[in-house]
Amino acid sequence: MITNTELEYKGNLYPSNITAYKKEVDKVSFYTENNVTLTITILRDSVLRFRYATEEGFEPDFSYAIDKNATYGFNHLEVKEEETAYILKTAKLVVTINKKDLRVSIADTKGRVINEDELGFHWEESYLYGGNIVKMSKDAQESESYYAMGDKPSQLNLRGKRIENWNTDQYAFGKDHNPLYKAVPFYVGLHHKTAYGIFFDNTFRTHFDFCHERRNVTSFWADGGEMNYYFIYGPKVSEVVQGYTDLTGKPELPPLWTLGFHQCKWSYYPESRVKEVTKKFRDLKIPCDGIYLDIDYMDQFRCFTWNKEYFPDPKRMVDELLEDGFKTIAIIDPGIKIDKDYWVYQQAVENDYFCKRADGPYMKGKVWPGECNFPDFTNPEVRDWWAGLYKELIAEIGVRGIWNDMNEPAVMEVPGKTFPDDVRHNYDGHPCSHRKAHNIYGMQMARATYEGMRKYTFPKRPFVITRAAYSGAQRFTSSWTGDNVATWEHLWIANIQVQRMCMSGMSFTGSDIGGFAEQPSGELFLRWIQLGIFHPFCRVHSSGDHGDQEPWSFDIEVTDITRKFIELRYKLLPYLYTMFWEYMTDGVPMLKSLMYYDQEDQHTHYRNDEFIFGNHILVCPILEPNAKGRRMYLPRGKWYNFWTNDLLSGGKETWVEADIDQVPVFVKEGAIVPNYPVQQYVGEKELKELTLHVYYAEGTEISKVYEDAGDGYDYKKGRYSLRKFRLTGRENQLIIQQFKEGKYETPYKKLKLVLHGLPFNVKSIYLDNAQIPLKDVKMNGDKTMIIPKNFTEIHIIGEQQ
Repeated sequence: MITNTELEYKGNLYPSNITAYKKEVDKVSFYTENNVTLTITILRDSVLRFRYATEEGFEPDFSYAIDKNATYGFNHLEVKEEETAYILKTAKLVVTINKKDLRVSIADTKGRVINEDELGFHWEESYLYGGNIVKMSKDAQESESYYAMGDKPSQLNLRGKRIENWNTDQYAFGKDHNPLYKAVPFYVGLHHKTAYGIFFDNTFRTHFDFCHERRNVTSFWADGGEMNYYFIYGPKVSEVVQGYTDLTGKPELPPLWTLGFHQCKWSYYPESRVKEVTKKFRDLKIPCDGIYLDIDYMDQFRCFTWNKEYFPDPKRMVDELLEDGFKTIAIIDPGIKIDKDYWVYQQAVENDYFCKRADGPYMKGKVWPGECNFPDFTNPEVRDWWAGLYKELIAEIGVRGIWNDMNEPAVMEVPGKTFPDDVRHNYDGHPCSHRKAHNIYGMQMARATYEGMRKYTFPKRPFVITRAAYSGAQRFTSSWTGDNVATWEHLWIANIQVQRMCMSGMSFTGSDIGGFAEQPSGELFLRWIQLGIFHPFCRVHSSGDHGDQEPWSFDIEVTDITRKFIELRYKLLPYLYTMFWEYMTDGVPMLKSLMYYDQEDQHTHYRNDEFIFGNHILVCPILEPNAKGRRMYLPRGKWYNFWTNDLLSGGKETWVEADIDQVPVFVKEGAIVPNYPVQQYVGEKELKELTLHVYYAEGTEISKVYEDAGDGYDYKKGRYSLRKFRLTGRENQLIIQQFKEGKYETPYKKLKLVLHGLPFNVKSIYLDNAQIPLKDVKMNGDKTMIIPKNFTEIHIIGEQQ
């Protein structure tokens, strides 16, 4: 008989021989001689859950991350006992569980190893806190690469890195700094053109080592809780990311205006300053939809109050801003000022809603208002109360978005910048210490905010933005990457972070354009704008300590070029909205790293800068000063230069000209890219036509355009418009077929086609099988034409130029 002593190594304990197993409908459990249990749950043929328990047994099965609407169901489950192992088979995976030590190997149905344990599961007793420190180590496969993991400011490929997840207020963080504001314990592994994902659903402080300590070993561990992870098989990276996003949840569609440009500063006050900034946007004709109020709009920084000296009539101001197209977004922090005359504090005390220390008193900490107590957002009753506090802000005053900050939770003037470990939480009926609840505190605050916003903005859609998050937060909120710095390094970091967040299920993310701390040069600000307009969330934000950071704060050239790129953002709104629709429906990330886009091309595995915006637009930001262009990698295929229409072949590096008024942007051949006319804000103009930029290709390409009312929930009742275009290019021919679904009637009647790259002169046009005179479709010398919006097929026939 093997004893625990024999299984110890440097304080670690390991499973011993398997003595029995039990198969249920969707679960198989294995039991060892030294009281370890491994339960494997089959969620889908390609998604398995591995859950380990030691002598204490399993904890109650509860997760904030897993979405109740996640897809479940599998086609096959078979368990076979062999001499040295048990073999578990689904329709897509073969799992081998070693009888001697419970180590696991996962292969595809052809026997190719995808992922296998090195030491596998092991644990160590935590004498300081009680419970176990749980650990897992995996063999790294040959040339294996690692991606995702949330907001980490390191190169996209994490091989050689060690990562920590503990939500932390990291003002002016730098490259490779961790932990940061978000905890997303999910990674994508890629080797031999095969991808898989591991989501370690453990909310304690977690650690990941991607071949850092040992060259061929990847490991992850947590300071408490269970070894509980999900294995998601591809073999495509896209299938892994979409599988993870399905598991942890997809968002609702946001209001269309939230995809426009936002302006923010710490702080715009008083009202006259807010009006001055918004008027300048309209005077200079720089489009903008969102204006933010930071903590100075409050009375003594007390949440849900107004400083009546600065803002004597908030409702009037918010209404007047809205008349000019500006939606007001207000900040709310978790710290509630200790003030017996403050109604929010009174309600919380009366109902016992604040977090407590282990020995009974309320948790007390300093933030902006001074000494504060903090609501326990893990208590559903507290979340309901918090949601109700938004009634005045939203339903009565008309604020259209809420910005949750400082919710890591951040506490000033204490080591660790957060709550002590002994603070107690309800955890939805599973009482625990802050060690377990810390990483989900910000997410649950955002959840409570979302529930209040959804209630009081109805029938409009809510908009919430958070700084701190855990896996699954995308169901409730957008996010930004925190307090960055106005440096070129941070421009590089912003590009990395948003790509990584998109691969981590949280696409609705952006950075503080221009940098939050310190002062950008006009050139840095411009290069950041040129990146930021291609991020799902687009907001300028600065600390205000160093001066102004509006588009006109530099010189006329910067202002004009900034306008040009923000106008481009507004032209691309239907393309952006379609990207979000795909994210909402299928979990498709809005930005795609080159590795995601073409995992079979080894050259993409270590690329950091280039990314695919949606499905058809390639962007490569300029990340160095004084640049007139840069070398970049064009993925395989053919790409049109957005600015020149030159057609280039990919699969190689190339030099691209990009002076200060340009950034390298390419469009995939065969793409059809929708454009709206430039508006100063969403809804300013009634749409007369939808412009479709058509990029000729030999072969076939599919493009989509999703539209609805831009707000409200009628789209859930079928009142949307989804146009699918199939472009087929042949020698001297271009065929575009349209397939339409949905009951929404778009306001425009016509489509304007702009043809790019036609290798022939147009000779004749057939619209729905009827030949029409060129003059009837208004064919122009610049290869544009106007056609009815509901055509089924247009067939353009040409002759060689």
